[in-house]
This record gives sequence, C-alpha cells and structure tokens, in this order.
Amino acid sequence: MSDADRPDSRPARAGRPADGRSARWDAHRARRREQLVDAALTVLGREGQEFGLDQVAHQAGVTKPVIYRHFGDRAALLDAMAERATNRLMERLMPAIYDEGVVRHRIHASVSAFLGFLDDSPNVHLLFRRRLPGQGGEVVDAGRAFISDALAGLLGRYVELLGFDAPELVQVWAQSLVGSVQATAEWWLVHRSLDREVVAEHLALLVWAQIDGLARQNGLVLDPEAPLPVSAEPK
Repeated sequence: MSDADRPDSRPARAGRPADGRSARWDAHRARRREQLVDAALTVLGREGQEFGLDQVAHQAGVTKPVIYRHFGDRAALLDAMAERATNRLMERLMPAIYDEGVVRHRIHASVSAFLGFLDDSPNVHLLFRRRLPGQGGEVVDAGRAFISDALAGLLGRYVELLGFDAPELVQVWAQSLVGSVQATAEWWLVHRSLDREVVAEHLALLVWAQIDGLARQNGLVLDPEAPLPVSAEPK
C-alpha cells in the first residue's frame, strides 16, 4: 500500500483541532473512488455486465485490494457506478425537461437526451436495470425513481395549470412515461433497426399523445407548439 492510499493511523487528540491530514486523506480517498468508478464504467462499456474486478484494477492502474478497500465488494462498486451514471444522465436530461421552449420540443429534447446518453455510454443501461442478491429476483432501477419524481413535479404543475385535478394519477403518469421510454431505449440499443432520431421522434409523439389524450378527457385542447407557461414551471 502506498502512503497516498494509507490513512493516518494517529488519531487527533481529543479537544485539539485537526491538523489537516484527515481532510487531505478524505479528499484523496474521494478522488481515488472517482477514479475507480470511472475505470469501472470504462470496463463495463468494453466488456459488458460480466466484467471482473481484475479488469477494473488493471484499467485504474491499481491492485484489486485497493478496490475492496474503497468499496468493500462488487455490489458496492456497482452502486457507486449506478449513482455516477444517474448523475451524468441528470446533467443531460434536466436542462431538456426544464427548458422554457414549446411543449413538443421539450418532450423531444428530453427523449433525445436520454437516448443520446445511453448511446454514448455503452452498457450503462445495465446499471439501471439490474438484479441485487436477496431481492427475490426483483429488478432494481437505479435512476428511474429520480427521473420519474422530477417528471411528476413538472407534470403535476402542468395538470394543475390546465385546470383539472388528478394528483393521484400524476405519479402513475410519470412512471408510465419513464417506463415506456426506458424500455424502448433498451430495445433500440440491442436491435438498432432504426435511426436514433427516428426513435426519438416516435417516442416524443407517443408521450404527447398521452398528454393530449388526458387533456381532451377533461375538455381541453392543447397546442403542442405553445410554450409551457412560466407559472407551470417547477420551483
């Protein structure tokens, strides 16, 4: 173990301020974790979901015990990878969702951003739909709850602005939209039978059809080329 990977074994005396070594160690540890997660995502993209920790260690230029020291086991590393991937997705998706453009363009931009992220990040979708030990085979979606909650917040304000009250259905609506887009994106990643932009356009049309259909059930006719009013924007 190098000195850079070894925490200071001498604890600070009670009642005395830290001399900065602990803070430096924490910063180093955080950087090392980021390097290991980046290496693991690179290996995931190249090797697929059956990648090994030996491969991650080689990619990062460390020994396998370093990975265990920072993450404990492979499952913890996968959790960190899923968190990093979700954060990267949010960086691309949130600007599209919260843009002030017309509704149709916002929908298309959001779908396109999601497809583009998956296309640019080989095999990262495996982190969003993976099985964890002891979960009875249930699929755990690492990023879906965050995305659907953000979408539900936007849709909830939109629904309220349009004048009909359906708060209990907003979460169902959000889950349905996120689920259909995610499932279609994963299908497209495997088959690639259509151009990405064609898939994005069709998905955007389907999403708009849901919004328009719900509005019409409540006696409203929406204009897909109209901007979403500022009062409907998330706070």
